Amino acid sequence: MPHALTDDGVKLYYEEAGSGAAVIFVHEFAGDHRSWEPQMRYFSRRYRAITYGARGYPPSDVPESVSSYSQARAADDIASVLKHLGIEKAHVVGLSMGGFATLHFGFRHAPLARSLVVGGCGYGAEPDRREVFRGECEATAKLLDEKGSPTFAAKYALGAARVQYQNKDPRGWQEFATQLAEHSAKGSANTMRGVQLQRPSLWELVESMKKLTVPTLIITGDEDEPCLEPGLLMKRSIASSGLLVIPKSGHTINLEEPEAFNRAVAEFLHAVENGRWGSRDPRSVTSGVLGLK
Repeated sequence: MPHALTDDGVKLYYEEAGSGAAVIFVHEFAGDHRSWEPQMRYFSRRYRAITYGARGYPPSDVPESVSSYSQARAADDIASVLKHLGIEKAHVVGLSMGGFATLHFGFRHAPLARSLVVGGCGYGAEPDRREVFRGECEATAKLLDEKGSPTFAAKYALGAARVQYQNKDPRGWQEFATQLAEHSAKGSANTMRGVQLQRPSLWELVESMKKLTVPTLIITGDEDEPCLEPGLLMKRSIASSGLLVIPKSGHTINLEEPEAFNRAVAEFLHAVENGRWGSRDPRSVTSGVLGLK
């Protein structure tokens, strides 16, 4: 079973398929390496596609201490997998928790990034929602501690931005919910406390976003309410970014709308590979209403 070793000695399970330019997929809190199967099958036809399990998600290691989990480590773990595989530069595609890790990878390891796809990114990011979010993170971790993953999954899989997936594709949603119930309760609780609860607000990162020049695609579902304003913030702050909002969609967009997600990401990667994804023309930014200077 293949594993990459991180700088702090944690083993991360990974899978890969295909050849060509590398694309690495970074999963969300409620997902794992299996969450990217529709993308692995699609992108491995033209790329070297890689998926891996974050620390805390078996068959990756589950460190016992919360101190082994953080937003910085999540970003650095992407670099560890790439280093293990001998990849000098990759397209990085993340969803939710993985979207945050992808964005921070851009901040911390920009030379390793061909491009960034930041999907479903924004939970807990709005300044006036920070304390509510942090309280919900701790309550979630406590539920995992006391009741375990199956009880947690039964609630979490039916969240406000998950029911769209259930309504569209009950079979796919059931597979997602079943896999969620299989997660390590310890790993999920530690991830919630060490990564989710502690990560900085996106509003605190605007200056870092303004310095980011890596081609970036931001994707969100239009019914994924916590990600809408953060998506606009990232679009306005990252000059090399584009924003895609998928209609009638929730949080699990790569599974809920795989065709739309894959098509958008494929077109983005093609544009980047051909030097056709530039930065925003400064003339398009105005304080007026009609766009007149």
